[in-house]
Amino acid sequence: MPEAFWLLLACLLSLAGMAWLALAMAVHWEQVMLQPAARAAGVRLLLRGAGACALALAAAACLLADRPSMALLVWLMLLAASALTVALTLAWRPALLRGLCALRG
Repeated sequence: MPEAFWLLLACLLSLAGMAWLALAMAVHWEQVMLQPAARAAGVRLLLRGAGACALALAAAACLLADRPSMALLVWLMLLAASALTVALTLAWRPALLRGLCALRG
């Protein structure tokens, strides 16, 4: 049971981290938030840091769930899957990512 908890947490952190890193980019910020990216430069900088921290915490959660060699493999697969999920969300329904950013700038 504890392994499932850590893996689920790693999935959620990886997805949130990739979404925050995408929202930190000016093009995606304007696409999702429908406002100029220049007005939210500080918020986008915070999102970049939050995204990096979330991905690092996802790696730590993977390490708590399994041995290091398997944890690295699972973490890399989670990175790929969450990047694909965020990319497809940005392509089809970018407004779904709006809820991940409470700070609007």
